[in-house]
Amino acid sequence: MKYMFASDIHGSAYFCRKTLEAYKKSGAARLILLGDILYHGPRNEFPKEYEPKQVLSMLNEYRNEIYAVRGNCDSEVDQMVLEFPMMADYALLVLNGRIFYATHGHIYNKEVLPPMQPGDVLIHGHIHLPVAEPMGDGYLLNPGSVSLPKGGSPNSYGILDEHVFTIYDFEGSKVKEIAL
Repeated sequence: MKYMFASDIHGSAYFCRKTLEAYKKSGAARLILLGDILYHGPRNEFPKEYEPKQVLSMLNEYRNEIYAVRGNCDSEVDQMVLEFPMMADYALLVLNGRIFYATHGHIYNKEVLPPMQPGDVLIHGHIHLPVAEPMGDGYLLNPGSVSLPKGGSPNSYGILDEHVFTIYDFEGSKVKEIAL
């Protein structure tokens, strides 16, 4: 099965639209949001078309297709308007026979690992950088940021297609890829 991962929308209606267009085009079964959905955060500039109300409206249309975790910029107020659960600090997902520990990255990350076993995947956002690399006996993935990329990286998202994780920019170019 195919799954799409996106992180750090930060209230950008422009990049939320682009994310949903990529999701529809990909044929993915689910859209997995790795936090920082509506608010831009005090350390970030306003993203392009900062319109959190438009973002929540667009995402609520896909409420039955979204799995989400809470980012450091997300709050209970956000949960009051979003029609899918998003307040968990992490989600354990079994995708294509592999355990994915999905989180935002501000609590669990490469330096502070969650409980993992060989072959498990830690996937998070938060750092706004695309990552696809082996980590010990498992894997570390980050789809990058759809709205506020850092370090010269492009606006990006990830697609898990069977046992291959690929990070794409919104022009459809591969940024990184790893076989799991």
